[in-house]
Amino acid sequence: MELHLNNMPGWSFFFCLCFCGAICESFHYSVPEEKKSGSLVANILKDLKVDVKELLARRARLVSKSTKQYFQLDPHSGNVLLKDKIDREALCGQKDPCILLSEIVLENPLQVHRIEVEIEDVNDNSPQFSKKEFVFEIPEQVPMNTRFPLERAQDSDKGKNGVQNYTLSPNDHFRLDVQSHSDGSNSAELVLQKQLDREEKAELFLILSAVDGATPKRTGTAQIIVKVLDNNDNFPQFGDSVYKVKLKENTPSGTLVTKVEATDRDFGSNGAITYSFSQAPENVLKAFNLNKHTGDLTVAGTIDYEEDKSYEISVKATDGGGLSDYSKVIVEVEDMNDNAPEVTLTSLTSPLPEDSTPDTIVAIFSVTDQDSGDNGRTSCTVGTNLPFMLRASENNYYQLVTQQPLDRERVPEYNIALTATDWGSLRLSSTRIINVQISDINDNVPVFEKQTYEMQLWENNIPGLLIGLVQAKDLDKDKNAKVSYSLLPGKVSDQPVTSYVSINSETGNLYAIRSVDYEQVKDFHVTVRAVDGGSPPLTSEIVVRVIIMDENDNAPFILYPLQNGTSPSNDLVPRGAEAGYLVTKVVAVDRDSGQNSWLSYELLKATEPGLFSVGAQNGEVKTMRPINKRDTIKQKLIIGVRDNGHPPQSTSATLSILLVDGFSDPYMKMVEIPKRDVVGEEDRTLTMYLVICLAVISSIFLVSMLAFVAIKIHKRRSSIESSALNFPVGPNFPENCGDADGGSLSRAYNYEVCLAGGSLSSEFRFLRPLFPVISLEPAQSQGAHILSGSHEVPSNEVEGHVLSQVRI
Repeated sequence: MELHLNNMPGWSFFFCLCFCGAICESFHYSVPEEKKSGSLVANILKDLKVDVKELLARRARLVSKSTKQYFQLDPHSGNVLLKDKIDREALCGQKDPCILLSEIVLENPLQVHRIEVEIEDVNDNSPQFSKKEFVFEIPEQVPMNTRFPLERAQDSDKGKNGVQNYTLSPNDHFRLDVQSHSDGSNSAELVLQKQLDREEKAELFLILSAVDGATPKRTGTAQIIVKVLDNNDNFPQFGDSVYKVKLKENTPSGTLVTKVEATDRDFGSNGAITYSFSQAPENVLKAFNLNKHTGDLTVAGTIDYEEDKSYEISVKATDGGGLSDYSKVIVEVEDMNDNAPEVTLTSLTSPLPEDSTPDTIVAIFSVTDQDSGDNGRTSCTVGTNLPFMLRASENNYYQLVTQQPLDRERVPEYNIALTATDWGSLRLSSTRIINVQISDINDNVPVFEKQTYEMQLWENNIPGLLIGLVQAKDLDKDKNAKVSYSLLPGKVSDQPVTSYVSINSETGNLYAIRSVDYEQVKDFHVTVRAVDGGSPPLTSEIVVRVIIMDENDNAPFILYPLQNGTSPSNDLVPRGAEAGYLVTKVVAVDRDSGQNSWLSYELLKATEPGLFSVGAQNGEVKTMRPINKRDTIKQKLIIGVRDNGHPPQSTSATLSILLVDGFSDPYMKMVEIPKRDVVGEEDRTLTMYLVICLAVISSIFLVSMLAFVAIKIHKRRSSIESSALNFPVGPNFPENCGDADGGSLSRAYNYEVCLAGGSLSSEFRFLRPLFPVISLEPAQSQGAHILSGSHEVPSNEVEGHVLSQVRI
């Protein structure tokens, strides 16, 4: 292998000077054919005057100018290596020299170095004759020293590896005359050196050998059979020694190229002429056909200007006596625009970041056309409505660069059509599609699917229960689009929001951490933050409202009459009461809401079932008939109170009623007043007794309140905190009620009772809770305990309705 840098052809040097902007220098190398794949051709570091680091940094690449890549560049060493074994004869045929053109492309700045690699011939082919036998029919009496041209042996090798000499087997009649020509080829002729005599010997068998000049030599042989004929003293004669013809490429098969014609003055078979190719190479045999009788030369195969620009055809005319004459047909092929331009991609950046600045190089490619003249001149365009443009460089190189900002979320990839068109009269074009993927950057924040979220949670839920789902979408890709969720700090009833709910960071599922009581918390808000996985990450936030749904988990609570079981109170009813007389009113509340707090009353049990009735909606206890003397003095009623929940809950209250004649001595310690006939006087007396009873009850309540205050002060001094119960009781009760934590709180109520003027139609005008009780006891069958004018509220806090008026 040799490196020839100083023997650069003149035209290459001129080419280098013309394109010094991009084509900086041309290098010439040589390599023998049949070298193994991976063999070293040359090291270009010294010629390029760069080191390996710069070679890698400038993304050096080797671009073949032919359809097949025969060489490859090792950027880590600068070695140009054989990619595949090369057969010079298959590649170039008889062309000499056999040169493969490539280009070394360097970026930043763009430089293109032309590389010419000459494929050197090795002696890998033996000389061959077109036939194994050649028959010469030579008439007798042929003059001495008559020459008979022999067909040349064909050797695919070139130079000294080609045919250098011919030898002839020893004989008495012929000698071999080898002649050298100016083009370096040799030819041989048989020279008659002894007169032929058919009667002495009719046939001669000679061995013709063709020898090349390599070491060791290769030889090809053919047998020459000389048939001696009777005298034929005239040779065929061509009208022209050279025929010149112009033929357009791609001429259809069967088209007449030219007609060769020879004449022979002999008569009969000695004058019958046949035509044949003489020493025709393979490309001629494929492209043309010669009619042996007429001499018509016609197109037989494909005529391609890019493969063969001209043909030199040797034609032999032989008469019936075996005498021959030779002529030459030179066919000049005219170029047609039959090759579309080819787009060769040299460099491609894909994926391309979507934040690429304008003028970023996306691809580098070249356009070539095998035609000549205007047929080989090209131009290139790129598709419209694209954020890319073409920038032309020297030597038909182009750069595809960005001209507008890119947005992967709008267009994730581009299929860019590069169209190359030549300048021929009938323009040809070709299009190459390159795919450019746009890589993602984190430029989109997560966006929640809804602008507001409202979720419902039933109270008394199981901890860990799924409340709902929040989801955010990110238009970015891969990790930039991976959204994680978290809760922002917040408060729910002075507690951290994280003690109520948690969120799955991957799915956005909201879970309840603990059981929630509707009577304590009606709703709360949670702020959810969505964070993508980009760098830096982008976030968005949304507020989720969690609404607590009420369950029927509180039984009705009896406010009046008190049910503490220690000091039962008796309602007094005069024996003269008529039907419809209002005895008392049962007042109950339910801490639940909605229909769960709708209460209904019924009489469960009575001493005399037909004597009293209870209003189903208002709890009023009235007489159903007039009271007579046979009715028992002590009447006991059990009133049931039930809410409207599913399933319903209920409680009961026990009423003690005394039937009295006026207000008798065992109960009021009063002297019996004589019965009057006037009904108005009895009413006023009964009203006075009721006022006295209520005053006593109020005193008991006052004492209880003072006792509670004293105990409360004592507990505070002992640092024992008790929670306040949030007990909303409707529009006629105070709104600022204490909250209760757990189930250990209670609130006692004192009732102010104002009696209106009149006898039996007095009303309770106000009914208000005044102070909490000391402790909480479990609810009994009646649902509450009565203790000295105060009562305890069960642990399941009740929010309900309290009637503002109670008739007595």
